[in-house]
Amino acid sequence: MDLFSRSWTALLAAVADLEDADFERPSGCAGWLVRDLVCHLVIDAQDVLITLVTPADTEPTRDAVTYWAVSRTAPTGDDPLDALIVRLAAAYEEPWLLTFHLNDVGSAAGRAARLADPDLRVSTQDQVLTAGDYLSAYVLEWTLHHLDLIAHLPDAAGPPAETLAGARELLEGIAGAAFPTSFSDRDVLLVGTGRRTPTEAETHQLGSLAARLPLHLG
Repeated sequence: MDLFSRSWTALLAAVADLEDADFERPSGCAGWLVRDLVCHLVIDAQDVLITLVTPADTEPTRDAVTYWAVSRTAPTGDDPLDALIVRLAAAYEEPWLLTFHLNDVGSAAGRAARLADPDLRVSTQDQVLTAGDYLSAYVLEWTLHHLDLIAHLPDAAGPPAETLAGARELLEGIAGAAFPTSFSDRDVLLVGTGRRTPTEAETHQLGSLAARLPLHLG
């Protein structure tokens, strides 16, 4: 849960440091500008708040690894929610309105996470997890989106080293295999989720794992 706070705090700080012109740059999410990604983070923060106040009285059906739905097919942008986010982001018109909303909802989500009992069972998407597992799963979400945010902003601060390592560990759990130690945590996340195509040398190092990549998470 500490990694959740660190990854989320770093991501919010990275958004706060954006210049207005940065919101019109492409993000690492195919088809999304930075402003669209930031709008998506608002929705994510709302989901965290909703889930943490939706207790369940049954046994967990998922953990931090099995929370993720894995597909070999990349998102096309045709999903109705993806299309809604693009329209909603454009409706903010001024970047400061979007960052104000994210800071407002995001700060509340961060406080709720710090106050949550890690053993509390919560419900989301018709599944039950402990709050600890749910928040741990989001370390991967925040870290990937931090990399998406700065994909075309070379001077922007990246995710903290400890959250990159935590996200790598979780992705390796999802993959059911360890990535080569020669891969940096950042490269594991980018290559493993299809955000970057592996080089010929990297493909060789991946061995049989290469055939199972990329993992598109939803």
